[in-house]
Amino acid sequence: MRTIDLRGQKLSPAGMLAAVPRATQARAEALEAAARIVEDVRARGVEALREQAAQFDRVEDHALRVPDEQIAEAAASVDPAVRAALEEAIVRVRQASTAQVPAAQTTQIGPGARIVQRWQPVNRAGVYIPGGKAVYPSSVVMNVVPAQVAGVQAIALASPPQAAFDGRVHPTILAAASLLGIDEVYAIGGAGAIGALAHGVDELGLDPVDVVSGPGNNYVASAKRAVAGVVGTDSEAGATEILIVADADADARLIAADLISQAEHDEQASAVLVTDSPALAERVTVAVTDLAARTHHRERVAAALDGPQSAIVLVDDADTAVAFSNAYAPEHLELHLADAAAVAERFTSAGAVFVGAHTPVSLGDYMAGSNHVLPTGGQARYASGLGAYTFLRPQQVIEYDRDALAQVRERVVTLANAEVLPAHGDAVEARFSEDTASSTGDRVR
Repeated sequence: MRTIDLRGQKLSPAGMLAAVPRATQARAEALEAAARIVEDVRARGVEALREQAAQFDRVEDHALRVPDEQIAEAAASVDPAVRAALEEAIVRVRQASTAQVPAAQTTQIGPGARIVQRWQPVNRAGVYIPGGKAVYPSSVVMNVVPAQVAGVQAIALASPPQAAFDGRVHPTILAAASLLGIDEVYAIGGAGAIGALAHGVDELGLDPVDVVSGPGNNYVASAKRAVAGVVGTDSEAGATEILIVADADADARLIAADLISQAEHDEQASAVLVTDSPALAERVTVAVTDLAARTHHRERVAAALDGPQSAIVLVDDADTAVAFSNAYAPEHLELHLADAAAVAERFTSAGAVFVGAHTPVSLGDYMAGSNHVLPTGGQARYASGLGAYTFLRPQQVIEYDRDALAQVRERVVTLANAEVLPAHGDAVEARFSEDTASSTGDRVR
């Protein structure tokens, strides 16, 4: 990993971002390609999906809609230890997601005038589960459970067909779907899957969904942008990111292990350490070199850590570290600080914040109860991670009686005339005519 020394510099947020650039060119190229793939699926349906499976997944003539017997077979054969871990994750994520569903609230504006604020679930959701360089049954849990907690009635799941399993969706993913009662599963991958969920595919009996969620590579993230406006989406969860803020007393080997844990996802993964301690930076460099050489995905890790998106950043002090983190807005933020719990509230822009040396990102990936589908690419400045709220629509229900309307009658007419929209005022006045009052049974005032 390279070291970038920002000490002694007064940098703006833009300057801080420029120090550790994200792979914007890769995202730009992915957006163009993903848009073409999505449009091809919209126009040609199954034919396009089969061509894409042959090109990207090296699979032909497989069942695009997964038969029930394949799901049942996967559920029966899953490793009992994996089943138990998934069941525990389901319980924890369901518990945390339940807290994300607001109760309906009634505001009494005045006598006979009220507004009910309620949150309505979408009717149908589509969840995407990646299946390229790793297997993600945990993502099944993270996507499906919040949708179920929100009250979504129909959930379709898409995941790439696997050449190693004769074109089937990975059996562990199917087992996780079965544990959650999901029986509408499609062996479709990448940007094409996002297009299929958004636009529907009649030949498969795949109806369009209302919201698409799920992590993926830059092409999946870009496909979400391509279907925005057709369906709702969660944040564009592209290549993973970890930013660690640490002080001089932090454990270098724990930091190195956590940087490597995210770098093993993808060559484009971002791993960044921000510290005001040159001594810690040196210890982490040594530890990363040692551990990365011995990890299972050492080549992938090396590519990610050596890329321009990864670095150890030296800053002057703790305040600058906070400013850097908030400007960068990482997907995952770890705080390896002596006073981590006390200062955590200062770190306002991150997909999820992991506080203290015993709260690694890996915990959030599987068993913390929090959701691991999080915004990348700086979107944490304005977007949240996946939750039950992703599948909810806030909706206001307004109810006024005749007396309550009479209280604001003149003011409505005044504002309508000020905006040169007199028919708006006329619509109110019509409710106070003799004929209207008699027909509604209201007494004329």
